[in-house]
Amino acid sequence: MTETNKKKPRMVNITINIPHLYDENIHKLMDMKIFPSRSEAIRVALKEYLQEEYNENLGLLGFFKKK
Repeated sequence: MTETNKKKPRMVNITINIPHLYDENIHKLMDMKIFPSRSEAIRVALKEYLQEEYNENLGLLGFFKKK
């Protein structure tokens, strides 16, 4: 398989540092069964942030141009 034919992984592991307060609040959301895990809570928050930025700012600046 050539380099261009390799499938990209659906998920990648990253390491982030967040304030303790954020982690406490994520755990509260998990206790309330709003999110099953910290990873899912962070994925949703990042997705919503990027969508908002795209719709309001980044689209106007030409970022994330559609192919």
